[in-house]
Amino acid sequence: MALADVEHCDEQHEVHMDIVNRINQDMPSEDELYDLAELFKVFGDSTRIKILFALFESEMCVCDIAEALSMTQSAISHQLRILKQSKLVSNRREGKSMIYYLADEHVRTIIDQGINHIEE
Repeated sequence: MALADVEHCDEQHEVHMDIVNRINQDMPSEDELYDLAELFKVFGDSTRIKILFALFESEMCVCDIAEALSMTQSAISHQLRILKQSKLVSNRREGKSMIYYLADEHVRTIIDQGINHIEE
C-alpha cells in the first residue's frame, strides 16, 4: 500500500482537542472494553446463535435443544456452558432435568439489532 493510499490529515492538520477530550472522558475502562469484546466473541459462533434463537421460542432442556438443532446433547451442553458463563442463558432444575432459558431481554435485543443490521 502506497503512502498516498493511507488516510491521514493534511500537513497543516489541527487536532480538535474538544472532541479528543470528550472521547477520552467518555471511553469505557480497559476492563469494560475487554469484557465487551469477550461478550461479542460469544456471538461469533453460529451454533450458539441457533441455541439462542431456540430459547427465544421456549425454555428447553438439553435433549430438546439437541433434537431441534439436529445436534448431539454433548455439543449443545458445551455451547450452553459458554452461554451460561457469559450470562446470556440461565438454568433451573425441574426434577431430573435442567431447563435453560434466556438470562434477560437484553439477549433478544442484541440478536434483534444484529439481524436488523445485516438486513439493511
